Amino acid sequence: MRDPFTPARLAEAWLATNEQRLKWAALMLGVASTLAIVQNWHPWPMIFGLPFCLIWIACAWLHGERQLKYINLLFTAFYAYGLGRWWLT
Repeated sequence: MRDPFTPARLAEAWLATNEQRLKWAALMLGVASTLAIVQNWHPWPMIFGLPFCLIWIACAWLHGERQLKYINLLFTAFYAYGLGRWWLT
């Protein structure tokens, strides 16, 4: 019998319970990132964009949407690289 309390199962249960809240948070982060781009508030677009991508990776993982997950993993890597570069300079 499978253990219902493994970290992966607990994470999946938490994501399923809070998915709608996470999507609203992602929407707000996306709007903030867009506003930061328009206003040229560097590095805020990356700061807002990184958690946006992480939320969508989690939602894609929850529903098994591989393409969405991999696209957001790519953007997460870009944001992490950009933030690391900004932090080091």
